[in-house]
Amino acid sequence: MGRRRDRRKRGKRIRLVLALSLLLMAAGMLSGVRYVTAEGTPQAEVVPVKTRPLSGAATAETEGSAAGEIVVLEEQEPKLPLVVIDPGHGGVDEGCSGQGAEEKTVNLQIAQNLALRLQELGIDVKLTREDDETDLSLENRVEMAHEWDADIFVSIHQNACEDDVSAEGIETWYNGDGDSRRLATLVNQGAVRETGARDRGLIESDELYVLRESGIPACLIETGFLTAQEEGENVVDPAYQDKVAAGIAWGIQLYFYPKTMYLTFDDGPSEENTGAVLDILKEHDIHATFFVVGENVRKHPEIARRIVEEGHTIGIHCNRHSYEELYESVDSYLADFEEAYQAVYEVTGVEVELFRFPGGSINSYNKEVYQDIIEEMTDRGFVYFDWNASLEDAARNTTPQQLLENAKQSTLGRKKVVMLAHDIVYNTTLCLEDLIEQFPEYQMEPLTSDVAPITF
Repeated sequence: MGRRRDRRKRGKRIRLVLALSLLLMAAGMLSGVRYVTAEGTPQAEVVPVKTRPLSGAATAETEGSAAGEIVVLEEQEPKLPLVVIDPGHGGVDEGCSGQGAEEKTVNLQIAQNLALRLQELGIDVKLTREDDETDLSLENRVEMAHEWDADIFVSIHQNACEDDVSAEGIETWYNGDGDSRRLATLVNQGAVRETGARDRGLIESDELYVLRESGIPACLIETGFLTAQEEGENVVDPAYQDKVAAGIAWGIQLYFYPKTMYLTFDDGPSEENTGAVLDILKEHDIHATFFVVGENVRKHPEIARRIVEEGHTIGIHCNRHSYEELYESVDSYLADFEEAYQAVYEVTGVEVELFRFPGGSINSYNKEVYQDIIEEMTDRGFVYFDWNASLEDAARNTTPQQLLENAKQSTLGRKKVVMLAHDIVYNTTLCLEDLIEQFPEYQMEPLTSDVAPITF
């Protein structure tokens, strides 16, 4: 290949540099250099200190001499996430009532249960009130979150509808930004999943003071209707409250510690569809991976350059999407790959490291040659990725809703998901925004050569 690089030699050079750095650090320890880690970043600083005895023997060195300097490694403890839980109402403000219970009491019971669960998960918690006698204004609640430098704010409430005693279900309110919506989605999903209650969904509003003024990701969950006979009996039941708290804790944990999904798009670029995909990803501040076709890169160079300029990973799919020609032999595969590689390099300046086999690394066309191709490509320093979830958008006569369902069913809750999609498919562009919102428990990242590959 014209621009093949020996990454193994590069890796040896990197390891050599690291080894020399460690030796220099060791030398610094002997000569009095002090290495201080502040904010997680190593820094070198020479610090004069008073002489102290070594091995029990007194020394005669003067203050500030090299022999009197020591090496100190300091590491800051990582800051745990802090959640402010706000049991709604309290004091003279009883909230709604039903089934012989006052809302303020139910809110506090669920909040205290939630606090214990979050602490068990290693998440710091503060409650705006810890008894039913405390009166708090809306301003007080927000001020507490600010004073405590909270990461998120979750308010617990019960719903009521005197005109319709059959009204029931869980709903979660949020205001504004993407982080608050993501938090609300996870909290709502978790509570509904654990309780089996009716899902009344999310409500976006700027009318609730504690959400509008908190200045941090915040949501308010109505965990049930006290005025409904069956649901009201549920929400005053400690066993049911435990389910509510477990569901909310699940959502909060995934908010702070999400799983990882790698969105990958094959077969592009195309001017219209890839452009629409890029617009959606940019709006949501998500970076993905595009396994491109060399011929399409030359047809749409401006889109290929945009993929790179907007921070996405670009990899090779093939040059011409002809399975019979591509997999005729190892040499035919390498020749096709080289053409695609050159196309990407000439158009974008990127020296590609990643690739994906058309049809996957093992398919009915390459079964005679795939092992030899993998061995040769690996020797040349390239990394290939298959997938473990898919929209199945290459199939004919599918709808955007079917694609979403395919993605959901194939993900199976895995901690690490490589999602296969095609940026030349119009229905994929139609469902992409819903796809992103369908997986709030996942942090979406681009593939790199440092990611352990998913392979068949």
